[in-house]
Amino acid sequence: MFLEAIHIIIPIFIVLSAIIAVLLKDLLASVVALAAMSLLLSLEFYILHAPDVAIAEAGVGACLTTAIFILAIKATKRQEEEV
Repeated sequence: MFLEAIHIIIPIFIVLSAIIAVLLKDLLASVVALAAMSLLLSLEFYILHAPDVAIAEAGVGACLTTAIFILAIKATKRQEEEV
């Protein structure tokens, strides 16, 4: 019963965090929402008894991709600062 509820709740949170990432105007906040989505996806993989996929998703999806996005955002100029 509890595990079935978790299998329903986590995908809902995954979809909500993806929608939030798309709707946010601030790029850094959007990257944080994508990292949260990736961590939730990693948790879902672990619950589905795929720990190797969960570790890969946590390492690549949440950590490495987030770091690359943040570095790319920091290397660019904001439009609001030019005006």
